Amino acid sequence: MEHRRLGRSGLNVSEISYGNWITHGDQIEQDQAFSCVRAALDEGITTFDTADVYAGTRAEVVLGEALDGVRRESYELFTKVFWPTGPGPNDQGLGRKHIIESCHASLRRLRTDHLDLYQAHRYDPTVPLEETLRAFDDLVRAGKVLYIGVSEWNATQIADAVRIAAEAGLDRIISNQPQYSMLWRKIEAEVIPTSRAAGISQIVWSPVAQGVLTGKYLPGQPVPGDTRAASGGGAGFIGRFLQDEVLTRVQDLLPIAADVGLSPAQLAVAWVLQNDNVASAIIGASRPEQVRENVRASGVKLDAEILARIDTALGDVVVTDPATA
Repeated sequence: MEHRRLGRSGLNVSEISYGNWITHGDQIEQDQAFSCVRAALDEGITTFDTADVYAGTRAEVVLGEALDGVRRESYELFTKVFWPTGPGPNDQGLGRKHIIESCHASLRRLRTDHLDLYQAHRYDPTVPLEETLRAFDDLVRAGKVLYIGVSEWNATQIADAVRIAAEAGLDRIISNQPQYSMLWRKIEAEVIPTSRAAGISQIVWSPVAQGVLTGKYLPGQPVPGDTRAASGGGAGFIGRFLQDEVLTRVQDLLPIAADVGLSPAQLAVAWVLQNDNVASAIIGASRPEQVRENVRASGVKLDAEILARIDTALGDVVVTDPATA
């Protein structure tokens, strides 16, 4: 497993990180979740990503139990705040009250005294950005959070956060967590150039497009019942890719993967890691063997010919324009 620096910071993260959205506390049983985390650790993954809202806070609980007893200094633990975690009007968003209280709750569930990265899960237009950044800064100064990041923020929002933090002397964001894959490239136009200039890295989710880039979904065929597309949690995100034209193009990627000695999933993960602004690609897993397969993408270098063949195979099914997303 290779590691990369996260933004313009001193934090090293594994090129492939383990995320438990949808799976822990929801899609798979606890023993199976523990087995996946152990496999991740055995394969050299040191970076673990979750969020307070996943599985109604249960995902953090499961991850905290799975990592209990592992030397805390040996891994990086990330979580997020924004979405509702309770019924009250202050149980959501990026106001000071919710950020501080949610951080304390996440620390309890994750069985730790600090988070390596605390991320704003979405942008909150209802709260002054300086209030949000100052609340994060207070957590950093208190030693409860080491670094701060954001998730799915656009270029303007990222630039505003960088400017305000500089003007107010607040701790700055070092990462953004967007969706990014061969099929979903909208961050390339504006988010990546803005981030690169500001010393911010991407920690990307869904590098395998919710499993579509594995090639297991076939054009003209019903969705297999045991896949993420058939589950409640993932179906909404996969739907945009389950068109026959997209699935047909994905089948054209299979011989490309074979030519470079990779599985289709490994090719998909390796592809996002070719972008030097990507510090880590988040993989999810419902079985340990999926973890073991995907980590083989670490350190893979795809040459210009292979990248061009991928672009030709996918053609116009790639989403690149933010306005179309």
